[in-house]
Amino acid sequence: MQYDEAKHKFIQAWGTLGSSWGINKAMAQIHALLIISTEALSTEQIMEELQISRGNANMNIRALMDWGIVQKEFKVGQRKEFFVAGKDIWELARQVSRERRKREIEPILKVLHQVQSVEGKDEEIEEFKKVTSDLQDFSLKVDGMIDKFTQSDKNWFYKLLLKL
Repeated sequence: MQYDEAKHKFIQAWGTLGSSWGINKAMAQIHALLIISTEALSTEQIMEELQISRGNANMNIRALMDWGIVQKEFKVGQRKEFFVAGKDIWELARQVSRERRKREIEPILKVLHQVQSVEGKDEEIEEFKKVTSDLQDFSLKVDGMIDKFTQSDKNWFYKLLLKL
């Protein structure tokens, strides 16, 4: 397989995987392109490589920056903005975990905590309290695991896998 074919195949696969994780395909493809690039890329280079519009490229680059997995890089003598993605896959996984925790786990924990104060003693309310309490307990355990993962180093994770 030639490099261009392999590169295209990887970018397409990363885009498909990204949509399975709940991010749009173009965002995942931009990230894939940036993690395999040997140098920072401009918006124009990204647009050309992926055959996407400026608006699509700009919106998704900003989203990747919001996630903390793409950074802006300046080049001396250039007015264009250039973008890079970290190459450390371990750090990428930890950053994505931190963001997903902030965007998904923390809001549901807040709601589950609030709804525990529902008043009354009939069967429906008791069932509601039991189910939401179980969900809260589970979510707290997931939150704790994510916290350990994001605070950990590679060795901790590998030791855990070996124990399993």
